[in-house]
Amino acid sequence: MQFTKLVPELYYRDIQEGLKMFVDCLQFRVGHSELDSDNPFCVVEKDDLSVMLFENVAYAEKFTPLLRLVTNNIEDVYKQVASKHPELLHPNLNQVTLRPWGAKEFALLDDQIGIVVQQW
Repeated sequence: MQFTKLVPELYYRDIQEGLKMFVDCLQFRVGHSELDSDNPFCVVEKDDLSVMLFENVAYAEKFTPLLRLVTNNIEDVYKQVASKHPELLHPNLNQVTLRPWGAKEFALLDDQIGIVVQQW
């Protein structure tokens, strides 16, 4: 059995929050857009990563996902995020921190999801 990619689906009350997190803050690009439809969604992409963003209030209220993005340059990622979107830094992990398990991490939080950025 072989898989080539894992593509998470994330649900937002307001999809604009997801676009702020992924496109504005993390510099993904919109690869497919149905943002003007009755059920707005899009696929955002960066490098070999893809994430599907949906606007669906009922699902957004049921699911609160936490994602991890692994990088080889956490200090650069942190500087870019902190300088442009400090409001998205998670209050409990708003600095690059060496964790007890040996990874450097910082976290982001919007009104729907949490993202831990990690470097081993």
